[in-house]
Amino acid sequence: MSAKNSFNKEISFQTKKNRATVEFIKIINDLWYDDTIELLLFRNQLIDKTVTEILHILKSAGKFVEKNISIYDVLDIARTIRNSSIPPARIDIGKLAYECMRQKNACNDKNEFIKNRLKDADKTGSFKPKDVVLYGFGRIGRLLARELMLEIGSGKQLRLRAIVTRGELNETNLEKRASLLRDDSVHDDFPGTVGIDVENSALIINGISIHMISSNAPDTIDYTKYGIKDALVIDNTGVWRDKAGLGLHLKSKGISKVLLTAPAKDDIPNIVYGVNQDEFDVNKENIFSAASCTTNAITPVLKAVEDSFGIQHGHLETIHAYTNDQNLVDNFHKKYRRGRAAAVNMVITSTGAGNAVAKAIPSLKGKFTSSAIRVPVPNGSLAILNLQINKSATVEEVNDVIKKYALEGDLVEQIKYSMNNELVSSDIIGMGAPAIYDSKATIAAARFNKIILYVWYDNEYGYTQQVIRLSKYIGKVRRFAYY
Repeated sequence: MSAKNSFNKEISFQTKKNRATVEFIKIINDLWYDDTIELLLFRNQLIDKTVTEILHILKSAGKFVEKNISIYDVLDIARTIRNSSIPPARIDIGKLAYECMRQKNACNDKNEFIKNRLKDADKTGSFKPKDVVLYGFGRIGRLLARELMLEIGSGKQLRLRAIVTRGELNETNLEKRASLLRDDSVHDDFPGTVGIDVENSALIINGISIHMISSNAPDTIDYTKYGIKDALVIDNTGVWRDKAGLGLHLKSKGISKVLLTAPAKDDIPNIVYGVNQDEFDVNKENIFSAASCTTNAITPVLKAVEDSFGIQHGHLETIHAYTNDQNLVDNFHKKYRRGRAAAVNMVITSTGAGNAVAKAIPSLKGKFTSSAIRVPVPNGSLAILNLQINKSATVEEVNDVIKKYALEGDLVEQIKYSMNNELVSSDIIGMGAPAIYDSKATIAAARFNKIILYVWYDNEYGYTQQVIRLSKYIGKVRRFAYY
């Protein structure tokens, strides 16, 4: 075959793949907006993805599962799902395609295959949408607003209704709030529209009005005046961390549940979603904590290791991006070292994540020491887990265990298994899993029953996704999930 004919054949082949991907994208959007059915590809979000992005995800997924999954494989299954009667759900179409390839006889009839795999979807029952109020509009608050509005779909799950901040809500301040939501130095521009309604003190996000409320006290707001009832307040301020303080939210009309985006005090449930949420009855508890970004990063991986090898003791060292509580230039700070300029220094500090893990995994109580180093990057952090385990394990054995947990079971949303030889902190910005396991960095001294694991995490976005997962659980709007 001549070079010209070979080139033309490649163009024709790629055009055919692109057309199939365009059809796939249409089905993804139709299912999401019409039926609240969200298709994923090995936990990768597909809503608003381009043709090139989806083909890239497919290629990466093929390497992960060691199977060549094509666009035609997932398109065939997507067509079948579209023509089936399935309630609101979150379905990993990559896993379905993988299982179809492994069990060809069971997959000859696609309708029966899908019906069998998703047979439990009808057992989830119906649920009412949950109103959400964001109390505080800093880094996490704004990311939550972005994601809640991008995921709103037909409004059948979490519905952002109001944002509470301090200060006067005049035109200038509203525009500043809108601008901070619209433009972000780390997470790029918001892929939607953000405007203001000065007369009604509201932000208009993707055409939907979100009330802006000014308050200095959680117990002084009547949310029912804004049509908000039985709402979940997500407190992003960190000002109140005990039951007395966070309980003030419950004194306001229209609020029924409170979620703190920081470690909590007292006996407030500290939850790492995916690990210990089932230990608490959301019908009886009203105040919850989503723990810290670092705790959410290390706990899923530690659970996998504890369940598989057993942990005698360990040390956590977190290399963490600088945060807003540090000084931009050298100045007085209530804590030593944190007063030094964050953008030009590595700063030794403390972390409570080592002890916090035990709240989610009680068997690890008293087994961890921990410390932290803040480094001059605005986002993207790394946890180094130095573990003494109960039995000998090689690098391959440890990686195989983590890969299994990342592929199936209760932690597939929490652990992303990376096989990238060149992974660095900027690569993990925008990853929705709270723990990105760096398989190429794993160290094992089998002779001494010792392993060292490297877990990356987007301390803003990955944590935000965990907060949303927990919010859906608390609000009882979790759809059937197949992954």
